Amino acid sequence: MGNEQALRQSMVDVMQQMDARGLNRGTSGNVSIRVDGGMLVTPSGVVPGRLTAEQMVFVDNAGNWDDQGPRPSSEWRMHLGLYLARGEVGAVVHCHSRHATILACAGREIPSVHYMVAVAGGAKVPLAPYATFGSEELAHAIAATLDGYRACLMTNHGQIAVGRTIHQALAVADEVEEQAAVYCGTLAIGGPLLLDDAEMARIGQAFMRYGQQKQG
Repeated sequence: MGNEQALRQSMVDVMQQMDARGLNRGTSGNVSIRVDGGMLVTPSGVVPGRLTAEQMVFVDNAGNWDDQGPRPSSEWRMHLGLYLARGEVGAVVHCHSRHATILACAGREIPSVHYMVAVAGGAKVPLAPYATFGSEELAHAIAATLDGYRACLMTNHGQIAVGRTIHQALAVADEVEEQAAVYCGTLAIGGPLLLDDAEMARIGQAFMRYGQQKQG
C-alpha cells in the first residue's frame, strides 16, 4: 500500500481538492484508503483546511480504533463495508456535490444521458435508498447498490465513488458531478435524449481499452 505517511497526506490533499473544486462544503464528505488490517479514514468534524496527516484514523476490519485519538468520520461503517465487500477497492470518496445531491434529493438516478456516465461502471449512476447517515443500514444499502459499479447517488444525501487509488476515486466523483449537472440541465429544457443499452454496452467495452493500459 506504499508509505503510510504518504497515504495520509494524499487523503488531506484530496479533501482539500474537493473543497477547492466545489465538490464539498464545510465538514461534509469523507475519504478513506485501504491499508493492511483495515483502513485509514478522515476524522469527524474537521474542515479540510485544518486537516493534517496525523489526524487520519486507523479503523481495523472489526470496526475498532484508538479512542485516545481523533474519532473517525461518522460514515466509517459505509467505508469499511465497501472494503469488506469489494476486494478490488483501494479507496473511497464521499461528497455532497451540488448537482449529484440535487438529483439524490429528487430521488433520481443518472441515466445514460452521455457516454461518460459509463465512468461509474455501467449504463447509469444508480441511486441507493435512504438510510440515516452513519448507520449500518446505510452501509448495507451502499454496498448493495454499488455492486458492480464505481459510484452511486445516495437518496437525500450525496454521492459516493470508489477506485483502486484515492485519486481514481476522486476522478470518478468529479465526473459523476459533471454528469449530474448535464442531466439537471437537460431536465430543465425538456429532458434528455438517452443512449440505448446496446450503445452503452459498446461504450463499456471501449472504456476497457481507453487510455494508457498496462501491458502484460
